[in-house]
Amino acid sequence: MNIAPKHNFAAKLRQGELLPEVQRYIEWQRAVRKARLAGEETPPMPQIRLVSINLDLTTARNYACGHCIDWDKLNTGVNYVNSELFESLNNMAQGGLRSVILIGGGEPTVHPKFEETVRFLKERDVKIGIVTNGSRGDVLERTVQVLSSGDWIRFSLDSGTNDTFQRMHNPRSKAVNLEGICSWVPRIRSANPEVQIGFSYIIVWDGAERTEGVNVVSNIHEIVGATRLAKQSGFSYISFKPFLTRFQDGAEVMDPSVMVNTEKTLDQISAAVLEAKTLEDERFLVLESTNLRVLMTGNWREFTRQPKTCHMMAFRQVLSPLGVFHCPAKRGVENARVAGKDAYTTSHQIETHRALSIMLEDFDASSECAEITCLYNPANWWLEELIRSDDQIVVPLPDRGDHFL
Repeated sequence: MNIAPKHNFAAKLRQGELLPEVQRYIEWQRAVRKARLAGEETPPMPQIRLVSINLDLTTARNYACGHCIDWDKLNTGVNYVNSELFESLNNMAQGGLRSVILIGGGEPTVHPKFEETVRFLKERDVKIGIVTNGSRGDVLERTVQVLSSGDWIRFSLDSGTNDTFQRMHNPRSKAVNLEGICSWVPRIRSANPEVQIGFSYIIVWDGAERTEGVNVVSNIHEIVGATRLAKQSGFSYISFKPFLTRFQDGAEVMDPSVMVNTEKTLDQISAAVLEAKTLEDERFLVLESTNLRVLMTGNWREFTRQPKTCHMMAFRQVLSPLGVFHCPAKRGVENARVAGKDAYTTSHQIETHRALSIMLEDFDASSECAEITCLYNPANWWLEELIRSDDQIVVPLPDRGDHFL
């Protein structure tokens, strides 16, 4: 399978710091299956270290992106009680949480406690990734100063010209434009050169729909222009990933069947990305997501064949004002909801642990996720095969400090 390094979650879990937790999980799953076969009571789930979370600070946003897959969850008026949020984050950090990606249905930098949240996490030695629309460069310039090596900020821009940017993102203020956003990048990098700053580009094709009947703006023709703009603006990299459709059950699905003239479209994407890669140098990279790689090689269906158990939910989850969900691709989907937004407060942690144990047994990923091109698919199968095998030892890999799952 053609996995991008940042999506090689099995390799990340094999890092020396994390591997003992993985081995405890494997041993527990083996014991559970052995007990079931013997008709005996299954052993309780041990305390497994939650390594990484996606943190959706808010459902509020200052754009109305036509291609947003979280459209139906935006501006719902659901927010955190700040004391609950910080109590939860403190408990998770004490339990071994290593990384937080601030992302999700809304724009994280519009949350009034955004900067305080980042400082709170950094004081607890948690690695930070920030996914932002870039509209609040002043906030990012201040925030980057408390970040450290291994942290990153990724701008979701998806365009190479302001015309396409405006049509795709529909910012509330027309004073917000692509060139203005990019002009902040040198200042942000100057404030902290250790932090990687990325330009994210979701590739949208003719025929793509946010939901059935809602078409979105195609941008294949601006792949190369966006790469030039990213390089000129001082970004560390540009990353390309394919558009996802949200199905009626809430799942985010890669659906190339809706492409107008599929073969021609894939050829156009391939040619544009190849040309974009000619702009790489030692200071600027062009990255392809795992989803894009498997789309282009035609083996994307391999990533939809899931094991029954989604093992990765034991190590990474989504913390949202709408609750805790076991998967970023199913945030907001009720059958993927582990617990409420106060799940990791002191008074609810035991209950949440029990709910997660039940979901690990009851949620059938082979059925529920059969249409999802899952980035966690290889890691889930790696864990599944270890559980089924008699191997007692997994050889650790060197710790590279990347605990983002």
